[in-house]
Amino acid sequence: MMLSQRIGLFLGPALFLLLLLMPLPEGMPPLAMRVAAVTALMATWWLMESIPIAATALLPIALFPLLGVMPTGQVTLAYADHIIYLFLGGFLIAVAIEKWGLHQRIALHTIRLVGTSPRRVIFGFMFATAFLSSWVSNTATAMMMVTIGMAVLTQMSGVNPARNEAERARTDFGTALMLGIAYAASIGGVATLIGTPPNAILAGVLEKHYGYQIGFAEWMLFGLPVSLLMLLLAWLYLTQIAFRQHMQSPGGSDAAIARQIAALGPMTPQERRVLVVFLLVVLAWIGRGLFDLPGLALLADSSIAMLGALALFVIPADWKRGRMLLDWQSAVRIPWDIIILFGGGFALASAFAESGLTGWIGTRLTVLQGTGLLLTVLAVATLVKFLTEVTSNTATASLLLPVMTGFAMATDTHPLFLMAAVALSASFAFMLPVATPPNAIVFSSRQVTIPQMARAGLWLNLLAIVVVTIAVVLFLPLVMDTVTPLVK
Repeated sequence: MMLSQRIGLFLGPALFLLLLLMPLPEGMPPLAMRVAAVTALMATWWLMESIPIAATALLPIALFPLLGVMPTGQVTLAYADHIIYLFLGGFLIAVAIEKWGLHQRIALHTIRLVGTSPRRVIFGFMFATAFLSSWVSNTATAMMMVTIGMAVLTQMSGVNPARNEAERARTDFGTALMLGIAYAASIGGVATLIGTPPNAILAGVLEKHYGYQIGFAEWMLFGLPVSLLMLLLAWLYLTQIAFRQHMQSPGGSDAAIARQIAALGPMTPQERRVLVVFLLVVLAWIGRGLFDLPGLALLADSSIAMLGALALFVIPADWKRGRMLLDWQSAVRIPWDIIILFGGGFALASAFAESGLTGWIGTRLTVLQGTGLLLTVLAVATLVKFLTEVTSNTATASLLLPVMTGFAMATDTHPLFLMAAVALSASFAFMLPVATPPNAIVFSSRQVTIPQMARAGLWLNLLAIVVVTIAVVLFLPLVMDTVTPLVK
């Protein structure tokens, strides 16, 4: 055990006890302080990797009932959230793609399309991920792109992680590629009203409180430039600063890639069948987000993923031998620890809302009265940014956006300034695997450790705070001149 792990092993419980024993701040419910104590313990153990991450994620099941926060049955419901089944279905599809070698074919064609330079590969993946995430669930988008990204990484590193987990090549290139996919999935969502739940919640609160409907194109006038700027900055940071050194990969020349594609030969029947299932799942995800189709309207992204995964168990690979495209011996290799990790994140987010901790944090914003628009937006963006690291961005937006309407009236501030800051900041969470589904998905690739994600995410968080503040204070008024003003 490393020194940092040993320190974290004792630091986490020390912070836990300190918060439980200290006097309650004014107005804070007792349950909220208990949730804060558990959060401090879990965050410390996650960041310092003192015990296995999945073990830390199970703490709410033991501690929340013991502390009277929530009964056991309510806590464990978080570990069966429908999003977790989206993960499960996506992981099973990815296993089938690797089993039949389809990932290698996809990877080679992807490399040929975007180029063999590591920086070009990362930019190509980030741009494609951000574009898809503008229209499709960021979780589904990340699931698709990580499957392809791991195939590309395997091809360019010359290591097959599906065959030998111990030989999985963790490189600066691999880390930057996976983080780029996660961050682009979150960044792309802010471009449109349907790209991420906080944007849609913002539109709903505006209509409810002010009778104003913000149009799809009207939001894009603001959201798309902010998204593109943040995407470019994230790519530059990952490739030029965070992982600049040793970002090397023996990708080979274009001619070498073409020779490897030719050497694969024609697609096997098994590859074609797996590809059909994968494409149908992707088309269903995209169609559900873009079109109002009666059949798809009844299905969530998780249901679509599970339908695709189950199809692989019943579609034959070799009918005479009774072999299917996917068997349980292959399926058990999915990263179950990541599923538990995300369940712990959901449990933590639920406790924030149940205990009143999120609401209490929101009421502390009254101290910003009279500080001016710039400092107010900066403080709101900072608060929401780091709150979203340990809570659902949807839950954070749902709780804080209505609070912003009253706060705007009290400070004589245009409400859209504060609400836009909340919506953007809730989507830009880059530090922890539990912060967003894309972060958790790329963490399952084993290419990124929690300390790596936290270090890179911290600087991107700070950069995003600056971008959000400048965009809201300087750019939003220019866009608002083109739409009907809101009544204060």
